[in-house]
Amino acid sequence: MIPIFICEDDPRQRDKLEKLISDYIVIENLDMEIMMATENPEHIVAYLLKNPRKTGVYFLDIDLSHKMNGFSLASKIRETDTFGTIIFVTMHSEMASLTFTHKLEAMDFIVKNQLEDFEKRVRECIQLAYSRFLNHENSEKQFYQLKTADRIRMIPIDNIMFFESSTVPHKLILHLYNGQIEFRGSIRELLTEQGVAVNFFRCHKSYVVNKRNIESIDRKMKIIHLVNGETCLISIRALKILEHSK
Repeated sequence: MIPIFICEDDPRQRDKLEKLISDYIVIENLDMEIMMATENPEHIVAYLLKNPRKTGVYFLDIDLSHKMNGFSLASKIRETDTFGTIIFVTMHSEMASLTFTHKLEAMDFIVKNQLEDFEKRVRECIQLAYSRFLNHENSEKQFYQLKTADRIRMIPIDNIMFFESSTVPHKLILHLYNGQIEFRGSIRELLTEQGVAVNFFRCHKSYVVNKRNIESIDRKMKIIHLVNGETCLISIRALKILEHSK
């Protein structure tokens, strides 16, 4: 999930921008979420200090009626989020050149009072930021594309422990490092998906495990222990195959 932050001191402008972004995320089924919409830049700084590995998208007003303006906030963001996407949203078009002076590498500088152009460029920035994020992450990681009823989610394979057949017919449970997602599907269909055969192993009729996240195997009890403390079953046949492949 890619977090989006809005820092705007005008409540009406903030609500307008938040609705525009939220609607676009839903329409395009993007794996993004507005994490924070605030008038106080210190709230964003505090969040980033607590979550230093997060990479986000930031819509920042410049005049924030605060000791910290949009440029100062952007500089703080860059200290913890090197690859974050910064978009300035302001009434002051004459200040655009200052983004270069501050060396902030902003994606865009959008003027609020140009309504039609404003909405179009906000949407374009979201889509471009999303595409760049996926391209960057895909160069570092592999993802499993999970299609649910309301959106498409890109889940890092390293975060997946195993898939399990649900007690609900035609449903699977995806076990993540720190959570679960139930979705429509079957083990048979899962094994035909691109990338699954390479990274995962069918260890039991009801389980497909991520080979990368196996911590140990209890051969006597026929149980696989995963790195997050969860367990799943392994059949005798699958145990022999897995041991032979090592």
